[in-house]
Amino acid sequence: MEEPFQIPIGQNKKKRGLLAVLHDFFLVNKMGGPFGLLIFIGAAIFFSIVVAKLGMVPGVLLVLLMIGIPFVAGIIFYPEFGVLTFIVAAYFIMFIGRMNIIDFPLGTLMDGMEVLLILGIFIQQKKQSNWALFKGPISVIIIIWILYNFIEVINPTAESKLAWVYTVRSVAVIMLTFFVFLYNIRTIQFLKLVLKVWLGLSVIAALYAYKQQFIGFTSFEEAWLYSDPEIAGLLFIGGQWRKFSIFTDPVAFSYNMVVSGLMCIGLLSGPFSKRTKILLGITLFLCFTSMLFSGTRGAYVLPPVALALYSILKFNKQVMIGALVGAIGFAALIFVPTSNPTIYRFQTAFKPSDDASFNVRKINQKRIQPFIQSHPLGGGLGSTGMWGKRFSPNSFLANFPPDSGYVRVAVEAGWLGLLVFCTLMFIILKEGINNYYTIKDPTLKSICLAMILVAFAYHVGNYPQEAIVQFPSNTLFYLVAAIIVITKRLDNEQQQLITQK
Repeated sequence: MEEPFQIPIGQNKKKRGLLAVLHDFFLVNKMGGPFGLLIFIGAAIFFSIVVAKLGMVPGVLLVLLMIGIPFVAGIIFYPEFGVLTFIVAAYFIMFIGRMNIIDFPLGTLMDGMEVLLILGIFIQQKKQSNWALFKGPISVIIIIWILYNFIEVINPTAESKLAWVYTVRSVAVIMLTFFVFLYNIRTIQFLKLVLKVWLGLSVIAALYAYKQQFIGFTSFEEAWLYSDPEIAGLLFIGGQWRKFSIFTDPVAFSYNMVVSGLMCIGLLSGPFSKRTKILLGITLFLCFTSMLFSGTRGAYVLPPVALALYSILKFNKQVMIGALVGAIGFAALIFVPTSNPTIYRFQTAFKPSDDASFNVRKINQKRIQPFIQSHPLGGGLGSTGMWGKRFSPNSFLANFPPDSGYVRVAVEAGWLGLLVFCTLMFIILKEGINNYYTIKDPTLKSICLAMILVAFAYHVGNYPQEAIVQFPSNTLFYLVAAIIVITKRLDNEQQQLITQK
């Protein structure tokens, strides 16, 4: 039956708002057409006049402003872009800072990005409220730990409030990124992209360490090495320099290589293509071999410890045979005679009684025990290490070297703070293991396993060194905690779709 003929008299076209017009012009049509050309010509003339009249500095500032506004908008309104940008920035911030090309505290830039990402969450929540994503044991304990660190500002034992201001950023504020990752990673496709970016950055770092080992340092790296006798004393050992790649120091470099390698091991258990597994194997080799260039004993023990957990979680005949063969090979590597300084330092990591620095740490930890036991809130955030020397140089704790993430927490936040922090670590691992055994999707299961290995490595590695304080480790640790929750959430969504069919 034919439809009746109608003449569209009196039908008005719906008016479009200014934002819709601007969206189409800038994002859909890419400023195409005559009007876009006029804008570019006008901008070029305006920029030329500014440079001619006022000089290069205002011109450069104008360009930065033109780039900065879209960049800020991208982080707020396109959270996936913001998440990836933050991860990349966390990797390269120390490398750029070492170049001394920017006379600006880059840590403040990272703080600003965190604020923008959190602002983006509130804007999205206003459009479509869903606070259920933030429920769960890990979310609760992280909030408790953040609040505890803010309570530390009124610690009566603290020598300096300013030290608290500088320290709370790297200890508590960075933990808010957990909620950023938890909220914005909503699909398995984006989750895979995040992991690809992480591993890609790790490959870059590993290759750069190879460059430092076999070609040498750049001029700005050498300038940094010789800028302070204390740096040279820590990094020049056994007749060679410890390598640090693009990171703050050899410890941050080695720990990042360890966790990236362990992530590859976890992912190799998943149902990925042959090409993907070959790439994972290459990444694993680069990460674990470049780690040796760091000379960080604390990192050397992490792969076998994490692999022991892997053997328990994936208990079967093949894994047990592989673990036995690996243990024999590892024992041979530890006890074989060698003149190679890199391998020799690796061997000493498994003979702590012969390690003078390990014995000194034991003495220091024994010496500080009475203070920890008598101060439930500790000496205040920033009372030890660099900030202690800067803000309270004459205090008892200023010259105490914690040399351990857990010891630092116990000294600065007290035994109560240590209890909360250890509970945080326990809950992350517990939730990860529970999720691993209940997740049905094999891809998500392998990703969850990889995150468990990484979290466990950070947990163990936080005793001999401060594992989760510097960039990018502090970012990656809370990314791992978020992914542990995300994998279970995505699996639940998949299973719900299957049952509905």
